[in-house]
Amino acid sequence: MSHPDRTPVPPQSDSARTEEGPTRDGSPGHVPDCDAAGTAGAARDDPGEAVVRGLRERHPAVVRSVAWVTTALATALVLFALLLPNQVSRLTPGAFARIPVEGILGVAVLLVLPPRARRVVAVFAGVGLGLLTILKFLDMGFYASLDRPFDPVLDWILLDDAEAFLRDSVGRADAIGALIGIAALALALLAFMTLAVVRLSRLLVRHSAVATRTTLVLGTAWITFMALGTQIAGVPVASRNAATLVEDRAGSVRAGLKDEREFEKESAVDAFGDTPADQLLTGLRGKDVIFTFIESYGRSAVEDPAMASQVDAVLADGTSRLSAAGFSSRSGWLTSPTTGAGSWLAHTTFMSGLWVDNQQRYRSVTSSDRLTLTGAFRRADAWRTVGIMPGVTRAWPEGNFFGLDNIHDSRQLGYKGPKFSWTPVPDQYSLSAFERLEHGKPGRDPLMAEIILASSHNPWAPIPRMIGWNEVGDGSVYDAMKKAGKDPKEVWRDPAQVRTEYRRAIEYSLHSLISYVEKYGDDNTVLVFLGDHQPVTTVTDGKFGRDVPVAIVAHDPAVLDHISGWGWQDGLKPGPSAPVWRMDTFRDRFLTAFGPQSGPNSSPPTR
Repeated sequence: MSHPDRTPVPPQSDSARTEEGPTRDGSPGHVPDCDAAGTAGAARDDPGEAVVRGLRERHPAVVRSVAWVTTALATALVLFALLLPNQVSRLTPGAFARIPVEGILGVAVLLVLPPRARRVVAVFAGVGLGLLTILKFLDMGFYASLDRPFDPVLDWILLDDAEAFLRDSVGRADAIGALIGIAALALALLAFMTLAVVRLSRLLVRHSAVATRTTLVLGTAWITFMALGTQIAGVPVASRNAATLVEDRAGSVRAGLKDEREFEKESAVDAFGDTPADQLLTGLRGKDVIFTFIESYGRSAVEDPAMASQVDAVLADGTSRLSAAGFSSRSGWLTSPTTGAGSWLAHTTFMSGLWVDNQQRYRSVTSSDRLTLTGAFRRADAWRTVGIMPGVTRAWPEGNFFGLDNIHDSRQLGYKGPKFSWTPVPDQYSLSAFERLEHGKPGRDPLMAEIILASSHNPWAPIPRMIGWNEVGDGSVYDAMKKAGKDPKEVWRDPAQVRTEYRRAIEYSLHSLISYVEKYGDDNTVLVFLGDHQPVTTVTDGKFGRDVPVAIVAHDPAVLDHISGWGWQDGLKPGPSAPVWRMDTFRDRFLTAFGPQSGPNSSPPTR
C-alpha cells in the first residue's frame, strides 16, 4: 500500500553513491559506502544510522577529523607496505622518502576499473600487500639469522625449529605468548591493510579528477628521478621495492625447481660409491677417529679483533698442551654452505661430499644411499660407528643416512642436569658420556665417532664452566651453574654483550675438547674438529664470510704425513694464509688421503 505522506526516493546508481565531491572546506563530503560518517541509503529507522547522523550533526568537526585521520593512517599503512625494506640494516628514514611505482600503477588501475571489479581488486590488493609485508618481516628475521632471505617454498619447516629454539631459550609460557602475539599481529595486518586499500580506492573515485592529476604528476616525477638516478642518503627516490621483491621471490621458486633437477644429477656421481670395503680408509685402520663439530665456531672467532686475542690464546695454549701430551695438529679453513644457523646443512655437506645449502637438497640427499664419510667407516667394517648427539631431542630418521651403528641423543646420555637455554647438555658432559658409554670401555673395537658440541649454540647464555672430569657425574652439578649464569633475555639487549658471551661459549667448547683429548686421548686417537658455520650477524656484523676453522689432531705422526700435501698449517689455529676449501670437498680429499693410494701428493678423484 502506498503512503501519500512519503515522497518516493528513486534508486541511486553506484556512481551516485560513490562519487560525491568534497565539501566547500575541502574535507571529504558524506559518502555513503566509505565515509566514517555513515552509510546513506540505509533504512531510515536503522538505530546505528541515526546515531551516526546525530554525531555528524552535533559534532561535524570531530567527524571530519576522524575521517581525515583514518584516511591518513590508511595512506601511511599502504606506503609502509610498499616502501618497507626487507633487511633491518636498510631501515632508515630515506627508505620511506621515496615514490613507489607500484602505488602509482595501482591508483591508475583502480581509477579505470568499473565499481564491482574495483572493489574486488582493492580487496585482493590489500591482502597481497599484507602478505608482502609479512614476507618482508620474515626476510628480516632470516637475514639476521641466516644472512639470506626467506624462501617461501623451502623454509616453512624452519619456522618449527625457530619455535623450538624460542621455547628452549625463553621458556614455554613466554614462547606461547610470543607466538600468539605474532599470529594476532599477522591477522591484524592483513585485515587493516585490506580495509586501508578499500577505503583509499573509494576516495580515489570520489576525487577522481584530483587523483588523476596527482597520478600523472607522480608518474612523471618517478620517470624523471629514475632516469637521473636521484638518491636521498644513498637510497633511490624512484622506488620499485615491492615489484623487485616479488620478482626475486618468483625467480627463487623457479631456481629451486631447476636446482632440484641439477642436484639429482650431481648426487648421482659418487667417486667412492663403489669402492670396495678393503680399500677404504686403509691409512686409519686401528685408530679411533673422532669427528667433532663445534656449534657456530667460525672465522670471526679467531680473526675478529673484538674476540680474537682471547680465542687465539685458548688455541695456542691448547696446541702447547696437546704437544706436551704427544699430539701434533694441523689446521685450515672450510667454507660452510650456511651461516648463522642451519647446522644440519653443514654436517650433511661435510659428510656427503655434496653442497647442501637448502632444505630441499637436505631432504633429497638424506633419503638417498649416498656414501657418507661416516658411512665409509661403517662399510670398511673395521670400526664401531657411533654418534653423540646432545641436540637431538626426538626421533631423527635421517640418522640412518649417516651410517652410525648407534646414536646417543640427549635422552640416552644419562644427563640429570638443567638445560642451558637451547643447549640440552653441556659439552664437557657430552664428552664425559662418550668416554663412559663408548671410548672408555675395555676390550672394545676401534671407534669412529661423530660428536656435536652444542654449548656454543645461540643464545650463548647461560654458559657452563669447566670442572674436574671426576666431578661431572650425572650432570646435577650444573644446576648451580645455570642459576648463577646470565639471563639470555638480558644479554640480547646489548650486541656487545652478545659478542662477549659468544666468545666465552666458544672458549668453553674448545677448552672441553682440548681437555678431553689431553686426559683421555691415547696413541690411537685421531681427532678432526671444525665449526659448522659462522654465528649470526649480531656477532659477525656481516664480516668474515662463511669460513670455519678445521683441524686434525693425532698422536701417531704417520697420520699427519698422509695430509702433508694439503698445505695446512701447524697448530690448532689456521692463519690467514691457510688453504680455504669448500666444505663439500673434504670427504673426497679425506678418503683419498687415507685410502690405498694415499701419499703426500695424493688428490681426490675428479668428480
